[in-house]
Formats: sequence, C-alpha cells, structure tokens
Amino acid sequence: MGYFTRRYFVVSAATSAISLLLSPLVAIAAPGKPETTEVELGFIALTDSAPLIIAKEKGFFNKQGMTGVELKKQTSWAVTRDNLELGGSRGGIDGAHILTPMPYLLSTGAITKSKQPLPMLILARLNTQGQGISSSKEFLDEKLKVKAPNLIETVDKKNKTGDKFKAAVTFPGGTHDLWMRYWMAANGVDPNKNADLVVIPPPQMVANMQSGTMDVFCVGEPWNERLVNKKLGYTITQTGEIWKEHPEKAFTMRADWVKKNPNASLRLIMAVQQAQKWADNPANAKELAEILSEDKYIKASVEDLLPRLQGTVDYGDGRKVTNSPFKMYFWNNNASFPYKSHDAWFITENIRWGYLPKNTNINALVKQVNRADLWRAAAKANGYGTGPASDSRGVEVFFDGVKFNPANPQAYLNSLKIKSLK
Repeated sequence: MGYFTRRYFVVSAATSAISLLLSPLVAIAAPGKPETTEVELGFIALTDSAPLIIAKEKGFFNKQGMTGVELKKQTSWAVTRDNLELGGSRGGIDGAHILTPMPYLLSTGAITKSKQPLPMLILARLNTQGQGISSSKEFLDEKLKVKAPNLIETVDKKNKTGDKFKAAVTFPGGTHDLWMRYWMAANGVDPNKNADLVVIPPPQMVANMQSGTMDVFCVGEPWNERLVNKKLGYTITQTGEIWKEHPEKAFTMRADWVKKNPNASLRLIMAVQQAQKWADNPANAKELAEILSEDKYIKASVEDLLPRLQGTVDYGDGRKVTNSPFKMYFWNNNASFPYKSHDAWFITENIRWGYLPKNTNINALVKQVNRADLWRAAAKANGYGTGPASDSRGVEVFFDGVKFNPANPQAYLNSLKIKSLK
C-alpha cells in the first residue's frame, strides 16, 4: 500500500476514469522528438509563475524544441480552471502554473463547470514557500503573528461591530485558502463560523484591502510586499513560518495532452527544471525581477518583487529580516520535486474543510495525478540525477506542533479540533 493507510484504498468513480485514460502512459526513459512544438500554458501574475516565464524568456523551451509555447495570462484561478476545461483545441489552455490542489479538484470533478472529472497531471512543483498572510493597517496595534493568541479577541471585537471579520483567499480549496484556514484554526478561530472567507484574484488583493473589502488576506508575492510598500498594512506571517519549505504551486497539464504528446511533455518538464535552476541562482535575482515586472507578466515594480526573492522581508510592523529561511525556492532543497506525500496533505486538508468527501481515495488519487516518475525521467535527461530517494518527504511538522504522517492521514484528521467533514 506504499505510504498511505489501507483505510483509504477505496476506488472512486473519478479515479477509475483517470486510470482508464492513463493506463497506456508509461514513464519516459529518454527525450525523443516532440510530437508537437506548440502548447498554450496559463499563468497568474505571481512571482511563483517564474519557472514558466523564465523557460520562455531565456530560451529553455526553445532549446528543448518546444518553439511554439505560448504563455497566456489568466485573470483568476477560476479562469484558469475554465480554460483548462476548454483545452487548447477549444480556445483554452492545456497546462498551467496552478495552485497544487486544483489538479486534484479538477480530476475528481469537484470544481469543473460540467461536474465531470477532468483528468490532470502534476509534472513538477514550481516552488516552495513565498506566500504570506497580511493584515490591514487597522489591526497594526494587534501585531498579529504566526502564533497569535490574541486572534480570537481581534476577530470577536470586529464581529461585534456588525461587520464580520473578512479573510480573503484566492480560490476555494487552493493553497492560500488552506494556509488561511490552518492559521486561523490553529489560533482558535473557526474560519467557517467566526469569519467570512471571500475569494479575490491575486492581483486585486491590495486594491481590495485599500477599499476595505477584507481585514486579512493570503496570497503569493509580490502582493504582500506591495501592501507594505504602499503602507496599507503589514505581513502577519510568511507561510513558510506555518510549514517550513511547504509545497506551493505546481506545473500541471491535461492528462489527454500528455498521453498524446509524451515526448513534448518530457521536454516541457526539462525546460521548466532548467528555468528553476536559473531562477534560484542569486546572481540572476535582479534580472528575474526585471523580467517578471513587465506588464505582460506580473506588472509590478522591481521594488515590489526583488526584496522577498532575495529573502529580505520588511513585515511592515517593525520586524525586518534578511536571508529569511522562508523565502521562495524554485529548485533548491528539492523544491521542484512533486512529493506525493505533500499532495496527500493537500487532499486531506480538502477533506478537512468539506471540499472533498471524507471517503476520498487519497492513495489512488495521488497515484493518478502526481507524475513524479516523469519528473525523475526529465531530471535524468537533464543530467540532474533522479531526485530524492523517496516520493515521500516523511512526517511534516507545523508551527503549532501538529504532525502530518502521510502513512496515516486519518490520525491527522482526528487530531484536529476545528474541521468541517462531509
């Protein structure tokens, strides 16, 4: 049964559908001629879209023969979802920079417009860490941090005004939603009962904070930095403080595209890996920020992008750090490798909050969506070795001392006081 508990070995209709589609697909031993040189990939205006942007701008896609890669800027994660469901042949996209849980929610049909499973594959992790939970300057005196024993009082005080405490996230069941929920629940606040969670696209977070739409938000960079630079609020916590070196975005492709284009898929992964190594080289940080700042990509200033890329963090409440261990990684410390144990946590948290049913087959779903084997084949073809010895990073420990053992997700769920199982 591998590293997952037997109690989850229940085959669902969704994972069965994926299995039928993917059964002819096997790991690729060496790069062959790409079946197509063209593909349309989506991205959101976030710093962690860098691997796709750098693969395009620095010629890594071209070097792999993928000369027709087109990057399409998406306005929200909901639009990314819709365009993946359409597919490139119908004017949408076939792959994307995406919140790691979304390929699982798509593959089960939980978030598709048709409510039918859309088989997806995770081919690489794009980054670890590099997100933040930020607060309006209204709560500057509360000096909220990752450990916030005063959060309950802060939320209650706001709720008593008749204006319920609002926490903004980027997509239901996505990483930012899960970081926000975990932080609130770990500090004694039930996000379902004591707060309103609102969905705001990443590039619109700061403007909505300025207009008073929310009290706190969770989003990737550079938007936490911009909030501080505009003196509209402060960073409560970097998400790496919640879970050190946590997985974040993924490179996903429609499974039917990968099945049809196995060599092209391998070459895409190879190019992304090369771009990740380039992006994690400190000597390239300024050029990286300059490229990302362009209007066609993130449309943010270098001043908003560069400091946190380098690990320099002004929280905006008096705390300032350099060489932060919680900065974004693209390649270092196995940041690119899609650990199956990490995906098991994302699925378990989606079960915790009712986005997926509690009888979800964690083991089968991870096995069908996560293609760590293709990542390893690409890394070998790149001359980078084959990655970590195991597909599991083992037991993970969160800031509140809670542990997630991927061999026993149920024990983790049982240990959590605040949850909403369905």
